[in-house]
Amino acid sequence: MCGIVGAIRNQGPVLAGLVEGLRVLEYRGYDSAGVAVSDEGKIKSAKRQGRLDNLEARLTDSSLENGVAGIGHTRWATHGPPSDENAHPHLGASGCVALVHNGIIENWAELKGELLADGVRFVSDTDTEVLAHLIDRERADASDLSDAVRRALRRVSGYYALAVLAETGDGPELVCARQGPPLAVAFVDDAAYLASDVLGILPHTREISFLEDGDVAVLRPGDVQITDFGGKSVVRPAQAIDWDPEDTGKGGWPHYMLKEIHEQPDVLARTIQGRIDDEAADVVFEDGAFANDAVRDVARIQVIACGTALHAGYIARYLIEGLGGVPVDVDYASEFRYRGPRIVPGTMALAISQSGETADTLAATRLARELGASVGAICNVAGSSQVRESDHVILTHAGPEIGVASTKAFTAQVAAVTLLAVRLGRARGTLSKEDASAILNELKLLRTRIESMLGEHAVDHVRRVAQSHAEQRGFLFLGRGINYPVALEGALKLKEISYMHAEGYPAGEMKHGPIALIDPGMTIVSVSSTGPLAEKVRANIEQVKARGGVVLSVGSDPESHAIAGQSLEVPASSEWLSPILNTVPLQLLSYAIADMRGCDIDKPRNLAKSVTVE
Repeated sequence: MCGIVGAIRNQGPVLAGLVEGLRVLEYRGYDSAGVAVSDEGKIKSAKRQGRLDNLEARLTDSSLENGVAGIGHTRWATHGPPSDENAHPHLGASGCVALVHNGIIENWAELKGELLADGVRFVSDTDTEVLAHLIDRERADASDLSDAVRRALRRVSGYYALAVLAETGDGPELVCARQGPPLAVAFVDDAAYLASDVLGILPHTREISFLEDGDVAVLRPGDVQITDFGGKSVVRPAQAIDWDPEDTGKGGWPHYMLKEIHEQPDVLARTIQGRIDDEAADVVFEDGAFANDAVRDVARIQVIACGTALHAGYIARYLIEGLGGVPVDVDYASEFRYRGPRIVPGTMALAISQSGETADTLAATRLARELGASVGAICNVAGSSQVRESDHVILTHAGPEIGVASTKAFTAQVAAVTLLAVRLGRARGTLSKEDASAILNELKLLRTRIESMLGEHAVDHVRRVAQSHAEQRGFLFLGRGINYPVALEGALKLKEISYMHAEGYPAGEMKHGPIALIDPGMTIVSVSSTGPLAEKVRANIEQVKARGGVVLSVGSDPESHAIAGQSLEVPASSEWLSPILNTVPLQLLSYAIADMRGCDIDKPRNLAKSVTVE
C-alpha cells in the first residue's frame, strides 16, 4: 500500500526522478515521505511527515541533488505513528545502508531486543528500522549487498517488499527483494529502476518485469539480475505495459475521481471490445480463458474480494446464477481464510481485484487452490500477482485508476462479470441465443447511455440534489435484488470521501431494525429499476415517507421517482445491466457532497489504494 521507488544511473542525478515517482504513487495513500541517495561515498537522506510537498520543501536546500543512485518511499503507518523519525528510509548504524519497506516484520520485537543487547541505537518506533540494522550488521560477513540482504531476511518472519541502498566506497549498490507486497523492476541503456507499482517506472520504460515471492534483484546501470532466495538465477520476462504515462495526469479535471468517473464510457467500451461474437451470441476471452472445457463442469463459483471489488462480486452472484446457472458463494477475502472453508469438487475461485496485489485476496485464492479449486481472476493490471497466479483471467482494461475511491474500475469489473455470466450460460446451455444476444446488445449501448448521464445538464442536476443533502446526519442506501450491491457501493463511496455516516441495506431488511433511524435528518437513497422488484421498492419508499423520512430515488423506475419527490434518473435498460447505470449518479452524488464539504477527495484520510498488508 505504501509507495517504493528506486533508481541507479551511470551518471546524472536521480533525485528529481525519485520525487516524481513518489508523486505518481501518491494515490496509494501515505502519511510521510522520504528519500535517500548515494553521493560521493556517503548515504544522504531526507524525510518528512505529511504530504510530499513537505519533503520537497526540505529538499530545496538539500545536499542530495547529485546522487546517482537512490530510493524513495511514501509511508502508511503500521508500527509507530506518522512522524519524521518513523518515516522511511531508515539507516543502519554505519550510515552506509538505507532501506525502505512495505509490509510487516512479525518478529521485529524479538530482533530489536537482540540488536539493542548488541548496543544498536534505534531512532524510530518502526519494524522497518530493525531490517536496516540487520542488513548493515550482516554486510561484515557477506560477499556483497544481495548476500547481506538474504542473510538478514533468513531471520525474518513476515512479508515485505524492500529496497536497499548501500555505499561501498567503490560506488553504490542497489538491491530489492519481495515476499508478499508487489515490486517491479526495469532497465534501460544507462539506468535501472524499481517501484512498488508500474506507474513509478512508466516514465522511463514500458518494458517491466515483476518480481515473484522469494526473488532478490540486483540493479546496475543498464542491467537487472534476479535470483531466487537461494541465490540461483531466475528469469522474469519483461512485459509490455500499454498504459500511457499521460493517463496518470488530471487532464484539467479538479480531481482524479471526477476525471475517472467521466472516463467510464470509454473504459466500458474497452472492457467489452473484441470479446463479443455477434454471430454466436457468445463471448470469447483472450488466451482461451473460460473456454467450454474449463467451465462446463464447474459445480460452484467462490467469489473472493475486498471492498468495492466485493460489491462487484455480489453483483456477480446474481448474474452468474441467473444467466450461467452456477451456484455462487461470495466471501470477504479476509474472512474466507479464517473460517475453515470447505471447497466442493468442481469449484472455481473467482478473485476480483483492481490492482491484483490485494494481500487478503491473494492469500484467500492461494488457500482455495490448496483446497482443490481452480482459480479465475478479474483484474485491471496485467502482470500483477493475481493475474500470474490464475488459470483464467479477464483484464478489465480500465487504465490506471489514481483516485483512492474506485469508480471506473468497479463498473469495468461489473461489465467483465456480465461477459463472464453470458459465457457461462452459453457454454452450459442455460442461456438461449436470443437472450444472450439481447444482453450483449445492451452492453454495447452502455457507452452512449452513460455519456448521456455525464452531460453538463445531468451533472449539474446531481450537484443541485447533493446540495440539499450535504448537511444531513447520515444516509441509508436501500436496494433489492441485483441492485442491493449498488446500495452497498453507493454507501461506501459516500463514507470514503465525505466522511459522512452511510450504510447500505437490502430494502426488505429496513423493517428489521434500520427503520428506527428514519427521521428528517436521515436521507434514504432508494436504488431501483423497472422490473419485478420495482413495486416492492415503491412500498419501501412509502414506508419511509410515512415516518417523515427524506427519500432520494435513483434508477429508471418513474413511479418510484414520483413517490419519492426527488430523483436521479438513469436510462431504461435490462435489469441485468442496471447496476452499472445506477452506480454512475451515486458516484457523482458522493463526489459533489464531498466537494461541498471541502474533503480531500483523491486522498481520503486513513485510506490507501491497494491494501498489501493484512
